[in-house]
Amino acid sequence: MSEFKYNEEAWEKIFSDYHILEEINEKGFFKITSEEINKYRQARLMTKFDNSEAIPTILSRNNLSILPISGNSYMISTFKTYHKLEQASENVIRVDFPQYIESIDYNKITSEALALNCAYITKILEDFLEEENLVPTVSGKMGSGDFCFQIGNLKNNENISVEVKNSRIEIDGGYEGMNSLAIIEAKNKISSDFLVRQLYYPYRLWKDKVSKKVRPIFIIYSNSVFTLYEYRFNDDNNYSSIELVKCREYSIDDTKITFDTIKDIYDNIHEFVDEPEVPFPQADNFNRVINICELVRDNEINKKNVRDNYEFVERQADYYTNAAIYLGLIKRKGDFFELTSVGKEIFNMNYKKRQIEFIRRILSHKVFYEVMKIYFEQSEVPSNKTVVDCMKKCNLYHVVSNETFYRRASTIKSWIDWIIDLVREELD
Repeated sequence: MSEFKYNEEAWEKIFSDYHILEEINEKGFFKITSEEINKYRQARLMTKFDNSEAIPTILSRNNLSILPISGNSYMISTFKTYHKLEQASENVIRVDFPQYIESIDYNKITSEALALNCAYITKILEDFLEEENLVPTVSGKMGSGDFCFQIGNLKNNENISVEVKNSRIEIDGGYEGMNSLAIIEAKNKISSDFLVRQLYYPYRLWKDKVSKKVRPIFIIYSNSVFTLYEYRFNDDNNYSSIELVKCREYSIDDTKITFDTIKDIYDNIHEFVDEPEVPFPQADNFNRVINICELVRDNEINKKNVRDNYEFVERQADYYTNAAIYLGLIKRKGDFFELTSVGKEIFNMNYKKRQIEFIRRILSHKVFYEVMKIYFEQSEVPSNKTVVDCMKKCNLYHVVSNETFYRRASTIKSWIDWIIDLVREELD
């Protein structure tokens, strides 16, 4: 059984035994200790939900989430705890890797710590923060100190008051320059949103400890690209006052792909692959398909590991692994997944060659080719109905009902969008 499923069952029992919903309806919140949670399962495994997709069903169904309020206690309420990640709108910035560094292979960044070290030594952090003489200072586990704050309420427009007394926090990296201290949360997995607490609690701790500006920074590393987000809290005492300051993308590899490159790939596809006997993709975020392959490359994993590492529910794990199998990038080996020989070859390529191969493998499927053809003719991604009409002519595996056609059409459109986004700046 997966960690996700264990959490699901344990939280169902806790809610039943402690009548949590009844108390929340009466008081607006419920407080619970680590000791009480540990009776069902270890609290550290039961309370870490880095994105909204990881929240157990009984909480998400009731618009609930959980926040630590001390070293051994938590508060459950209708908190607005997550923030949707914005899309970068500028070109990827190319950076150089120092030739004298031998202990890091930037082609094999397999952890968040390695990604953060790489961002530091390539001066990505200095450029993004516009800080010279940047040095690593604070990091690791520590106490949050004592503070109070307001947080938005999913139930109504009234804020919820929270009091924190030295909760445990962890900072992936703290980098200090002449004018500011950057507090960084780093990830090597893509999600649609993130838990604001990972930035807010460290921010509240350090803003009163140093005289210079404290800057909350969120970093994602995937597909050879570092995506950096700087946030601010417009009201220090309001968790929900988070606002994006800027977002930029960096890469050590050359990421410049032109529209002519895409057109050339399209023009040189003269034969289509047979539709594989796997579920037709229902995985709208193609960057996540790539990220799943990275997870398979870096670790021997099965579907349970995909759910646990990616904090997917079971059906999402199926969707994204099946999409990678559909493109011939990964395969099943008993209960586990591994890269195919083609997948290994592709993931040993630099960024530009890798994206070209992704495009080629997508457009080698007739239905994607036909939708791209319409895009070239109309200069826009076609309507759902037009995509479905294309799908019905392409003998797709086990896509029968009209409802299924339309659900899968959204994936086709989003993958074509992903291709076009690679050259969006040129088209604009």
